[in-house]
Amino acid sequence: MKRKPAAPVFKPYVMDQTALLPASYAEKIPEKHLVRVVNDAVEKIDVSSLLAEYKGGGTSSYHPKMLLKVLVYAYAKRIYSSRRIAEALRENIHFMWISGGNEPDFRTINGFRSSRG
Repeated sequence: MKRKPAAPVFKPYVMDQTALLPASYAEKIPEKHLVRVVNDAVEKIDVSSLLAEYKGGGTSSYHPKMLLKVLVYAYAKRIYSSRRIAEALRENIHFMWISGGNEPDFRTINGFRSSRG
């Protein structure tokens, strides 16, 4: 008795399916990852001098601590172009996590770096 050749079985592949898990980016990032080290280091820095440069009024600004974390992590990963950093904020889970999901554009990143860096 000959067996019929088995049909191949594939794992589900649905690109438009809404994902419920992981609930946060943090679940995907290991405890000792460089992005966590940068986050912890910048959290310990006194940024009151950066905060003092912001004046009230006008539109809301990105938090300077977030922008500093993004820049430090980008430099640690040898990413120096503000356009490449902005791209990483949209496409890289580590950048998404350290920025809290914020996506400042390249002009904002460059302006922060040149005026407050």
